[in-house]
Amino acid sequence: MSKINDHDAYIAAAPAQFRPMLSRLRAGLSRALPDAEETMKYDMPGYQIQGTIIAGYAAFSKQCGLYVDPSAIAAHADEIASLKLKATKTGVTFSVRKPITDELVEKLAISSRSKKGF
Repeated sequence: MSKINDHDAYIAAAPAQFRPMLSRLRAGLSRALPDAEETMKYDMPGYQIQGTIIAGYAAFSKQCGLYVDPSAIAAHADEIASLKLKATKTGVTFSVRKPITDELVEKLAISSRSKKGF
């Protein structure tokens, strides 16, 4: 399998049911982090400022994930729970049946940026 080295190729290679969600997630992160640079790290698309990853995302066989600073997850735990999404220390998983909202994406990205000192 060849290495995927940009966001477009990553989304195109993702399971078909997740491509629209990933495109929307990418657009939301770009809006929330307008001065961040798109990057590929650890085979995942992400956004970085001055070499520091602020947010990343991934697609799996049954769900997608948004990965941010742990304190951003903690700060928005109630909203994550109210949407019935599963959260780990560093990420929120979502699916077609349980999507993440644009508002939550923006809040998590901005919070993660702030916690990283930018």
